[in-house]
Amino acid sequence: MTINATVKEAGFQPASRISSIGVSEILKIGARAAAMKREGKPVIILGAGEPDFDTPEHVKQAASDAIHRGETKYTALDGTPELKKAIREKFQRENGLAYELDEITVATGAKQILFNAMMASLDPGDEVIIPTPYWTSYSDIVHICEGKPVLIACDASSGFRLTAEKLEAAITPRTRWVLLNSPSNPSGAAYSAADYRPLLEVLLRHPHVWLLVDDMYEHIVYDGFRFVTPAQLEPGLKNRTLTVNGVSKAYAMTGWRIGYAGGPRELIKAMAVVQSQATSCPSSISQAASVAALNGPQDFLKERTESFQRRRDLVVNGLNAIDGLDCRVPEGAFYTFSGCAGVLGKVTPSGKRIKTDTDFCAYLLEDAHVAVVPGSAFGLSPFFRISYATSEADEGRSFPFKTSAAYRH
Repeated sequence: MTINATVKEAGFQPASRISSIGVSEILKIGARAAAMKREGKPVIILGAGEPDFDTPEHVKQAASDAIHRGETKYTALDGTPELKKAIREKFQRENGLAYELDEITVATGAKQILFNAMMASLDPGDEVIIPTPYWTSYSDIVHICEGKPVLIACDASSGFRLTAEKLEAAITPRTRWVLLNSPSNPSGAAYSAADYRPLLEVLLRHPHVWLLVDDMYEHIVYDGFRFVTPAQLEPGLKNRTLTVNGVSKAYAMTGWRIGYAGGPRELIKAMAVVQSQATSCPSSISQAASVAALNGPQDFLKERTESFQRRRDLVVNGLNAIDGLDCRVPEGAFYTFSGCAGVLGKVTPSGKRIKTDTDFCAYLLEDAHVAVVPGSAFGLSPFFRISYATSEADEGRSFPFKTSAAYRH
């Protein structure tokens, strides 16, 4: 009898590192909403975190020019010198931060920056403190890198912001990173200098803990809010802070896939090792476009932010006019994170009882044809996220469930 005859064919066995990780809930909801649209249903999608504005013309022209100049080859591993210089100037001009070129890294989106940082620094069991609600990829990236996410609930009573007391209580000898996002996806909450200061004082007392800050929504803030980033506020933490940003949101360049960061050169060098064995360099054309975005005119940012603020006000007012919902006014980004505890226990017109925020979002999609994302996807219930990076006309049409008449006890 041959060996082949005695051995059964094995089915695919996923690696244990991804056994508890699934496809993003946001992507699942988007796929379902897209399928409903194909069926002819008038679905309004308020789930994706993507500006509806187009990439600025001068940025697109820079990409076209780079193509015609033949800049279609591999570039330096973690960013062209031209883009790193533009990033260095941006950090100095807007944040008062001085980085050398070897303290800057560029990758295929900010998500890869986060992945590179975690992969380069975490040993099995190392802890990463993540306030919730949080962007869904944060904890999954930590899991894949064999770290341990330590999720700290930060509800509306604290403005969805981490407090110094909660941070102090969460730090252990295994804590490697604290991950902060301001303005936040999904809550739109932002940390002022006064909000950050107590947290930074805690970190100064724990020199083994590093800080990763995701500043992706830096330019989208409202009502005169003054953006600040921690390394700018506390230079004593700069040598253990990774400041992450990108061109996706402010410049409407989500599909160009360029993220960047500034940090200690030893960390940046280790992240380059990870990137060298994963994707190598980012797109040469996207990098050329990003140089134009960072170096070019910035005046359109104010106009776009004013548009987002009008949309924010429309959505917040609409939500707070609905029985059972409670929406905090966000300081930035283009999301609302509304409480829906007041509708739990009610029954939809089709006879389904709403037990969770997931049930409520399913009702909105299937019955009202409005796609939003439950707070459970972001680590905090019962809430739901709306992305108002869409047309005001669609947002105005998205409240067909305005009164309690839409469901009953």
